[in-house]
Amino acid sequence: MTAIHDAPDDFAEDQLAGWTALYADRVRPVHGGVVALRPVDAHPLVAVVVGGGSGHYPAFCGLVGPGLASGAVVGNVFTSPSAAQVYSVAKAADQGRGVVLAFGNYAGDIMNFGLAAERLRAEGIDTRIVAVTDDVASASDVERRRGIAGDFAVFKALGAAAAAGSDLDEVERLGRRCNAATRTIGVAFSGCTLPGARHPLFSLPARHLGLGLGIHGEPGIRDVPLLPASELASMLVDRLLAERPEGAGERVAPVLNGLGDTKYEELFLLWGRVLPLLERAGLHVVEPEVGELVTSLDMGGCSLTLQWLDDELEPLWRADAYTPAFRKVRAAVAGLTAQSSATETRTERVVVPPATPAARRAGAVAATAVRAMDEVLREHEDELGRIDAVAGDGDHGRGMVRGIGAARRAAEACGPEAGGAFVLGSAGTAWAAAAGGTSGVLWGAALEAFGRALGDDAEVVTPPDVVDAVQAFADAIVQLGGAAVGDKTMLDALLPFVEHLRTEVTAGVPLASAWTSAAQTAVERAAATADLQPRVGRARPLAAKSLGTPDAGATSMGMVLTAVGEVLADRVRQQEVGA
Repeated sequence: MTAIHDAPDDFAEDQLAGWTALYADRVRPVHGGVVALRPVDAHPLVAVVVGGGSGHYPAFCGLVGPGLASGAVVGNVFTSPSAAQVYSVAKAADQGRGVVLAFGNYAGDIMNFGLAAERLRAEGIDTRIVAVTDDVASASDVERRRGIAGDFAVFKALGAAAAAGSDLDEVERLGRRCNAATRTIGVAFSGCTLPGARHPLFSLPARHLGLGLGIHGEPGIRDVPLLPASELASMLVDRLLAERPEGAGERVAPVLNGLGDTKYEELFLLWGRVLPLLERAGLHVVEPEVGELVTSLDMGGCSLTLQWLDDELEPLWRADAYTPAFRKVRAAVAGLTAQSSATETRTERVVVPPATPAARRAGAVAATAVRAMDEVLREHEDELGRIDAVAGDGDHGRGMVRGIGAARRAAEACGPEAGGAFVLGSAGTAWAAAAGGTSGVLWGAALEAFGRALGDDAEVVTPPDVVDAVQAFADAIVQLGGAAVGDKTMLDALLPFVEHLRTEVTAGVPLASAWTSAAQTAVERAAATADLQPRVGRARPLAAKSLGTPDAGATSMGMVLTAVGEVLADRVRQQEVGA
């Protein structure tokens, strides 16, 4: 949602006014856009003027500066600037060596930039046009394709050629060569919302993405099921490799571009999947760019661009540039060298300490219990996140799943010879390392304490031994967390569980039955936290807001204890059948 504005109709002008005030030390406003400031004694260069509608930042004004564009024309949101605006900016940017107008291949831009070019030529200013046609999804005929994130690659080539002092013919030629060598494919996860609008320009079916989107709020050419990152990377790379330009070499300059709402961390993750695919295809990757370069307001989505390089284009891609939104200064990193590590990271073999037969049986039960915990937490991840988001940051479900996933892998790696103490200690260490945060520390320490209390040297593991280990589990959380019953934390479910379990086992109730009964108490007490206000932790500042919603930590504790109870009950049933 584009929410910050006074009058939606004035959004484009108002945002540009704020932007030019921010960067008044390097650009000046003119009618229809901005032009770069120049040193007094600078040699005249061919002017590269880029442009299009607003809503695509850093394109177009964010790319004005040394080594890139001389000026940018900025139209209304997703709307071509007028011919008068293009003329104004180009006239102001001209340094006496001619002008190249560069833009995405859209009908309105073609008409308005074309009319402006005619007017400039009539006044004696030699003006050339380079329309970007990189979007492989928009048409089979290359000349009819749209310009999307490949705009950046072409603008960069034009700007670098101009900065190197090339004449107008050469700048135009290199820009066209770059365009012919550039291909892009994009996907959308959600539509963008125009300033003042109540709904996005398009929507997608649940758990789907739009393949082959445009950057003016257009949906993709078809909807496909949402893909894991690895499969998405494969789809993007395969589509571009299929469009490899004739005669292209093995060197490519990739741009993994975010469209406005897709976060940098997501792009970094996706790049980690894209890079190996390019390398396996025999391509040599040259100075990739990952981030937002050509956006579409708040659209969720991304695009992958490949520019195939050669001896002419590669220096232009590598050349320095310094603009408000893009900075490449090679001198700063040219002297850096990668230090080779003296030792390589190796996967260490798990060394299992000796354990008694009873401890090994406990280890098998512990590993099964950890697996059951993993399954129940994954099943309820979204629910736990929703509960946590009422007065917290909504990450409880994700954090628990991350922690228990690591714990499960560690427990399973222990093998059948491991005792319960070793299994639970390994699981706790892995949980704390993977999950981080408060819950990661508490659950990790608690599982380790459970394991230490249980030990792997006992000839028999009795129900009272298990109760004592559960008590150690709870004590670790109390000591580390500093909370108590009534503070609206996991302890509101855990401590009543421990008390109930001890009472039942002391009365001679079998462990599995006692555990199941105590787990029901935990679930009930967790639900009752809806009537409490948090007195510790991150939810405390929003205490009143949490009334009516149970604590996420107490809720997940109830779920986990119930799952473990089912494991114990199933073990009893198996023993009865075996008997």
